[in-house]
Amino acid sequence: MFSVWRNLKFSRTLIPPSSSTAATFFSLRTQQTSALCSELDRRPCINPNREYSGKGFNVPPSAEFVARVSGIPTMAKLPYQETADGLDAAFIGVPIDTGTSNRPGARFGPRQIRVESAMLRAYNSGTRAAPYESLMVADIGDVNVNVYDLKDTCKRIRETYRKVLATGCIPLTMGGDHTIAYPILQAVAEKYGPVGLIHVDAHADTSDVVLGEKIGHGTPFRRCVEEGLLDCKRVVQIGLRGSGYSADSYEWSRAQGFRVVQVEECWFKSLAPLMAEVRAQMGSGPVYLSFDIDALDPGFAPGTGTPEIAGLTPIQGVEIIRGCRGLNLVGCDLVEVSPAYDTTGNTALTGANLLFEMMCVLPKVKYL
Repeated sequence: MFSVWRNLKFSRTLIPPSSSTAATFFSLRTQQTSALCSELDRRPCINPNREYSGKGFNVPPSAEFVARVSGIPTMAKLPYQETADGLDAAFIGVPIDTGTSNRPGARFGPRQIRVESAMLRAYNSGTRAAPYESLMVADIGDVNVNVYDLKDTCKRIRETYRKVLATGCIPLTMGGDHTIAYPILQAVAEKYGPVGLIHVDAHADTSDVVLGEKIGHGTPFRRCVEEGLLDCKRVVQIGLRGSGYSADSYEWSRAQGFRVVQVEECWFKSLAPLMAEVRAQMGSGPVYLSFDIDALDPGFAPGTGTPEIAGLTPIQGVEIIRGCRGLNLVGCDLVEVSPAYDTTGNTALTGANLLFEMMCVLPKVKYL
């Protein structure tokens, strides 16, 4: 299907005013045309070869010319390639839920996010970010996980991300349950040293042992601290809430030097001021962004495994991500989308949009 898209050329044909049909319509052409490019517009334009004219960037086909429901569902309908070679950023799926403590199904998150991402367009109309004029981006598929063995899966994730990071590519990860943050951060810290962390979640994910196991979606950041993967003075956790196993569920986080922003501090307000403080805290060092979809209230994002009421709004989620603009982001993830619990697809759609927002705040992205 991609080869078909690459071979299609499009032009706009004008119909004389006397025609009873619409004044304009779009027709498929097999010859090369420059009708889409205005001589007055100095910005490069999208062509059906998925490149910006005169530049080597990948560009998703526009829904103006290619129906959203057609084609193989890659993330944002970007080209697929097998490796991260030559890429500035890459979408990558980690389809596991073996570390889940409650409702399973997050292994299908990457697939559903890709399906819903067909709604995404080339520009961020809120911020005027133009990621496809700035970065070479592609979908590099999924980690070949072992759904029967979580420890082996962590090894596979770590090895895959070592290869991705070795190319200089920034991974944009679709989960999968939150266990995946641990092996990803192992690979990230190997390259960059201890990193700052912006962790958006309903849960702190700092448990030590759960049902006799030290690896699961409730333990990744405890393991990361133990292994020295995080710069603890540059860690912030936002949106934490819910009942706990003790009166202060976040005592351990604070003891490590984390800034803990419980959800009660976020109610009824913009989070732009908070993110100004977070940017100052993070400084110029490398930062990883990890966003659990259950940070959002389940009224907005019910398709997740461990929902907690009274959460963040999608607006606040977008504010947090846009507030990361200017940081030295070296990786991002969006985890815990479990499609079976939201038959509307809205949770996965929200996840796809949040991943798009993450791409828009990466270093080197230009704003028009």
